[in-house]
Amino acid sequence: MRDRRLPSTGAVRGHLLSAVSESFLLICDDQPHAAVLTDPGPRAIEVVKLLRRRTGHSLWHCKSLISQPPATILENVPEEVATAMVAELRGAGAGAHVEANQ
Repeated sequence: MRDRRLPSTGAVRGHLLSAVSESFLLICDDQPHAAVLTDPGPRAIEVVKLLRRRTGHSLWHCKSLISQPPATILENVPEEVATAMVAELRGAGAGAHVEANQ
């Protein structure tokens, strides 16, 4: 018959700390990104509507954003969110790109 002892608490704690620090590194490796509007394009009204719907800003604020490009639309968001916003802006006829925040 085998000896089925439980590992010591020190060994378990060491294993858990290792797993936590590994998870922490994986989560924190992703830098925050920003979606930047560079040109409102020919359909400015569509872009204003899109910005209002996606950001929740007032119409006045959205209009002021597109009147002074380049304008940061979203800041400190995951890359997937910034990329989705840029794709929607381009679909509305605007010029936009994703930047990595420093």
